Amino acid sequence: MIISPCISICKTDPSTGYCYGCARTIEERKIWKNPDTTDQWKTNNIKVIKERLKGWQRESFEESYEHKIKNGISLFKKNSKKDN
Repeated sequence: MIISPCISICKTDPSTGYCYGCARTIEERKIWKNPDTTDQWKTNNIKVIKERLKGWQRESFEESYEHKIKNGISLFKKNSKKDN
């Protein structure tokens, strides 16, 4: 199973159409939710979105996504729970 790249920072950049957190388009997010979407498509999409991210944004995404894969929760969501 391929874990969704959503890292709980869900807001779309109006100029690029990419999510600030995961760099996916609205269409890509819909495809991820489709139960017929293949793991091959998801793996390729993760490569594509990582190429969209640069510098600290990519580093931050990768750190949070790795944490989500290992712990079931993104760093942003984990830290948000701490604040409550």
